[in-house]
Amino acid sequence: MSQLQDVTLGAIDAAVTDRDAEARRALWGSALGYAMDGFDLLILGFMLTAISKDLHLTQPQAASLVTGTLVGAVVGGLGFGMLSDRLGRVRVLTWSIVLFAIFTGLCALAQGYWDLLAYRAVAGIGLGGEFGIGMALVAEAWPASKRARATSYVGLGWQFGVLMAALVTPVLLPIIGWRGMFALGVLPAAIAYVIRRKLPEPDVFIAQKAKAADAGSSLRALVADAETTRTGIGMIILCSVQNFGYYGIMIWLPNYLSTRFGYGLTQSALWTAVTIAGMALGIFLFGHAADRFGRRPAFLTYMLGAAIMVVVYSQLTSAGALLVGGAVMGFFVNGMLGGYGALMSELYPTAARATAQNVFFNIGRAVAGFGPLVVGIVSAAYGFPTAIAGLALLYLVDIVALLMLIPERRGVDLA
Repeated sequence: MSQLQDVTLGAIDAAVTDRDAEARRALWGSALGYAMDGFDLLILGFMLTAISKDLHLTQPQAASLVTGTLVGAVVGGLGFGMLSDRLGRVRVLTWSIVLFAIFTGLCALAQGYWDLLAYRAVAGIGLGGEFGIGMALVAEAWPASKRARATSYVGLGWQFGVLMAALVTPVLLPIIGWRGMFALGVLPAAIAYVIRRKLPEPDVFIAQKAKAADAGSSLRALVADAETTRTGIGMIILCSVQNFGYYGIMIWLPNYLSTRFGYGLTQSALWTAVTIAGMALGIFLFGHAADRFGRRPAFLTYMLGAAIMVVVYSQLTSAGALLVGGAVMGFFVNGMLGGYGALMSELYPTAARATAQNVFFNIGRAVAGFGPLVVGIVSAAYGFPTAIAGLALLYLVDIVALLMLIPERRGVDLA
């Protein structure tokens, strides 16, 4: 009997170890894909001046390259999310990364505005699958007690990609040009593909798939009843404000530092990197806070902090104050990023989880596609500080939506 117990316990320990290893691999694969997402979009922000000069683009045309990418992400989010809920997280994530890699490479060959815009839009379709499917995969692979911190670690992948873009673009852009930078963007996609191709599907997804839900159920589940519909409206508001604030700030920050203080690309990248470091710390701590205190308290704290800090930042005038203020502002403005993965995973069933993540977050990114445009228009008329301070109103709307529309479901078992 003793030997049988030893063998049984050994098998259980091995199974737990295997599940832990698979959970870590799922996290790494999802985080790397999201890092690729962040790297791509920030190098685009840094390269807009060079692209505009080479292809003779107007300022609205240059801004529309960002908008086109984010609108493409909405299409990809909807399509890949539904496919993921039906066919599998890992398989569809692999398809999305291949699509992104091909059309990012084609961006390096663009000859004018229209073909570059088309390549960016299709690459955005590939990017659209990354957030929601990766978050669903990690949420399903990790235990409930660590779910928010695990999805926050995926959010850290984005910040790592953005940080790499901020560091390498000033060094490489003068050497290899914007075409070379697009070609370089294919590399992380290739690495993510290699990591993902052998990942297993989460047990909760396999169990759900055995129930053979019909193909249209994932979308219908988002409006299954009045309560679910209200929750969906709340998530659209939260995701829209999150992305609008982020892109509105990060796309124009290098340009603002250049025109206000005469910073070159290297100096602007340094200031951007410090802001990104603040964001990364905010994301890391948000996950732990959300697991310990609940999703709503963590979101509420960060939303209040964001509303305050965008106003404070708009009043800063010295270089040193902007450096510190940017880090603190970044802590709150983007610290909530990873929390959406855990929040939406607990609000929606397995049969619609990736669809919900992708639809709501990418609708937010589509709205955010107009963020750089709105900030640019307001900046031209009233100055960048006024445009940034105006974002505080959005975070107040965010708080109302959170309190009125989003329930607390911390630590529930995923079904």
